[in-house]
Amino acid sequence: MWTADEIALLCYEHYGIRLPKKGKPEPNHEWTLLAAVVKIQSPADQDCDTPDKPAKVTKEVVSMGTGTKCIGQSKMRKSGDILNDSHAEVIARRSFQRYLLHQLQLAATLKEDSIFVPGTQKGLWKLRRDLIFVFFSSHTPCGDASIIPMLEFEDQPCCPVIRDWASSSSVEASSNLEAPGNERKCEDLDSPVTKKMRLEPVTAAREVTNGAAHHQSFGKQESGPISPGINSCNLTVEGLAAVTRIAPDSAKVIDVYRTGAKCVPGEAGDSGKPGAAFHQVGLLRVKPGRGDRTRSMSCSDKMARWNVLGCQGALLMHFLEEPIYLSAVVIGKCPYSQEAMQRALTGRCQNVSALPKGFGVQELKILQSDLLFEQSRCAVQAKRADSPGRLVPCGAAISWSAVPEQPLDVTANGFPQGTTKKTIGSLQARSQISKVELFRSFQKLLSRIARDKWPDSLRVQKLDTYQDYKEAASSYQEAWSTLRKQAFGSWIRNPPDYHQFK
Repeated sequence: MWTADEIALLCYEHYGIRLPKKGKPEPNHEWTLLAAVVKIQSPADQDCDTPDKPAKVTKEVVSMGTGTKCIGQSKMRKSGDILNDSHAEVIARRSFQRYLLHQLQLAATLKEDSIFVPGTQKGLWKLRRDLIFVFFSSHTPCGDASIIPMLEFEDQPCCPVIRDWASSSSVEASSNLEAPGNERKCEDLDSPVTKKMRLEPVTAAREVTNGAAHHQSFGKQESGPISPGINSCNLTVEGLAAVTRIAPDSAKVIDVYRTGAKCVPGEAGDSGKPGAAFHQVGLLRVKPGRGDRTRSMSCSDKMARWNVLGCQGALLMHFLEEPIYLSAVVIGKCPYSQEAMQRALTGRCQNVSALPKGFGVQELKILQSDLLFEQSRCAVQAKRADSPGRLVPCGAAISWSAVPEQPLDVTANGFPQGTTKKTIGSLQARSQISKVELFRSFQKLLSRIARDKWPDSLRVQKLDTYQDYKEAASSYQEAWSTLRKQAFGSWIRNPPDYHQFK
């Protein structure tokens, strides 16, 4: 009914056409990451879906985010008016929450068609059965999903470099990997590890520019053929440390792609040993900061949480009969491992049980596209050749939501782009997807619904602060508590005084 390439192409076209130049990377100098949520509507007549003639579905991007940064804990604010985490996946999810709020408002006021229909309980809504949501990211999520074994002669899915690798040893390779930092990077193009990687033979990597797909040849390396079954990951959680493990066709695991995300306090740490034993897999991690440690969990961890609790968050759960889950995740062309993705997003929570009604660990479909994001680090690096200056991550983040009022939001350092020290704290210095603004949108929704039609969770007690409303979503809080006890006990949570704003 739909393919990974169709989802990727739709998102790349949306990025090129619907998002303005503001907030996008400076050509040949900056790169960024892209994420989005795509709504897929099945045809009303499901009987027309046959193997010979698959049913056509309607696909629409409903939220989009770009970004690579997050702020250090010293810059966090108790007023809820700063974005702590501006990685693309998080921006896309917060933009999606904004879309859901708008759709709930349409449903509650009966003004237009909405993605929601009335639930069985008073004041509650549920998603229409002909709709699903697919999450797209141009790169594997930071953290556990990005810890991917490297094979000595594996297909290199990213960087078009053709060089003689024969003189480089595995020991040299392990010392030239990505240094930890707050930038999500592809492997160093000049490192011995990259030189050892066999490039894609014959076939070309497809790249999308301004919404049009074209081919970019990645060349051919003179080396033996590779089994199609070898794809970056042949190790289990227990076996990752075995540097000498031999993959099919004698392709040796020489190292792992590194993640800059740090293990949270309370978790077993990384060994830091050379080669494939460098990282411990399956652990909770926080995004790194430059000197100032962050309190933002890795995107792998957050996406695993969404797969149990839903993408809607605690506030919106007041109005929903069941969580809003993603049905699939599609990753763009980049270093990738199906095993690592499944481990990170679903495997760590697969034994969680006794969740409240409506909640559950989802069977998430995980796919990869062959289409490369034109403003990814690898694509820009390949194009710029010997251009002067360093290639750096774009400092801005773009949020886009399928809403009628102010759909676009461009931020830097957690505030709307152009915010000065003097204006911080004012209404114009708030992102549309900041906690305080999403809370304001939630309160606006409440004000448009007659009090006697409110759900029970909002009528049984007097609620005042953001924290009050979050805590009052009892089923969500119970599910979150169960998930922490059974799988994510070391999850870093912000103190309650960061949620006391009104």
